Amino acid sequence: MFVFVLAVRHLIADHREVYLLALCSALIWALWLVKASLSRRYAPVGAEHDARTSVVIPVVDEPPELFREVLARIAAQDPGEVIVVINGARNPGLEQVCEEFAPAVRWIHTPIAGKRGAVRIGSIASKGEITVLVDSDTMWTEDTLRELVKPFADDRVGGVTARQRILDPGRSWIARWADWQENASALYAMPAESVIGRVSCLPGRTIAVRRSILMAAMTAFVGRRFLGVLLEEGDDRTLTSLTLRAGYRTVYQNTSVVFTRAPTRLGPLCRQHLRGARGAQYNTLRMLPWMVRHAPLLAMFLLVDMLVPFLVIGAGLGVAYRAATGGGAGYGTALERGVGGVGWAWAIGLLLLAAVLSMTVRHLRHLREKPGDFLRLPAFIAASTVVGMPIRLLGFVRMAHVAGWGTRRGAYTPDADLIAELEAIADREAPLDIVDRPQPLRGRPLFGDVAVTRTKTPTAKARARSRRALRAPRRRRPNLLAAVPYAAAVAVLALEAFWYV
Repeated sequence: MFVFVLAVRHLIADHREVYLLALCSALIWALWLVKASLSRRYAPVGAEHDARTSVVIPVVDEPPELFREVLARIAAQDPGEVIVVINGARNPGLEQVCEEFAPAVRWIHTPIAGKRGAVRIGSIASKGEITVLVDSDTMWTEDTLRELVKPFADDRVGGVTARQRILDPGRSWIARWADWQENASALYAMPAESVIGRVSCLPGRTIAVRRSILMAAMTAFVGRRFLGVLLEEGDDRTLTSLTLRAGYRTVYQNTSVVFTRAPTRLGPLCRQHLRGARGAQYNTLRMLPWMVRHAPLLAMFLLVDMLVPFLVIGAGLGVAYRAATGGGAGYGTALERGVGGVGWAWAIGLLLLAAVLSMTVRHLRHLREKPGDFLRLPAFIAASTVVGMPIRLLGFVRMAHVAGWGTRRGAYTPDADLIAELEAIADREAPLDIVDRPQPLRGRPLFGDVAVTRTKTPTAKARARSRRALRAPRRRRPNLLAAVPYAAAVAVLALEAFWYV
């Protein structure tokens, strides 16, 4: 904010130059004012609504103690059914936890790892009018489900999300940072988007969607490509986009509250943010033509969000270039004239103070809830700039790279050969049925739309061929389209470079 004021003064009085950081500040404040204004009109739905629900929980490798608590909280709210889809390797511990809650909880196993495939299997097996997709580490509060289904009284509503909170944010500064970011979204962005019926992302920790929408969108949800690759990341954003494209509203119900864990180490947090940045940005580009026609305000929100990292990083590189070469009017001139020669140390101090005051204004609602975070604002600002901005830029350039789930080992195999994996399972004396239940759902085990039944035992030659197929490295032709985001990023940064040179 301090540099923004100086830059505007310099632009008007002395030098006709628009500074990138000033432009970035102007965009951030303009968007915040719009969101703050819209969010003041938000109100959750209060009237009760009765609907049959099916809860679907994809899971890979949660600790049994944690998963037991997750299931206990969900089962206590008496949904129509709870279906757990264990994907990847067999997990006897999780299977046993599910059996403890039978018959309220049923479980399905599929050897094909991947959240989208697991969502598809669980959705097909479900019977409720509303399908609630829940992350396997998400804790429900007492009235999560009852509050979550209330907006579905409006036939125009296709998807609803709950308020997301972080469990025990006091564990580390990283958890506090994650809680601050979640709260900022829950208090400004989500209510604002909900007012216009266009929540851009129903966060995957708990999403309620009409089952009819899921069934109609499932082929696109599982199989749609972006720049030549299938992407597992951004499943919640993809599902939200498909719901919007089907003509339904997506809304936020802040009286439905869920809690989830946050990473306590920087590495996992960065991978989580990279996953989110990739999923958010490729879905924004894929949805852009639709948004321009049907949701221009949402398009503006998301495009500015994509542009801000380029402006911040470009401005930083530009300032460094001018400081090193002594060329151009630059911020140095603005500072010298604007603060009367008190020196760069004072200028930097004033800059930090102005940044804290600016963030205080834009996060007053969070600070009212957690006043202690005011003293942590400088650390939050530094983390968001030094860590968050480069990760968002990296997420942009790597949009067309094949990647796994990012935070769980073995959670995604993008080129899995279903037949080979099923034959390999037979070698371990496991059944070929994807649903490993004595009484399979709907009479026959399912994978997608295809029933998979037990076949005769393969020959030794066939088993050896399957093992070789699984071990052999696959030869992939290079995806030339993966260069497109890199070229776009280089072009934007080059334009910013010409701005400064």
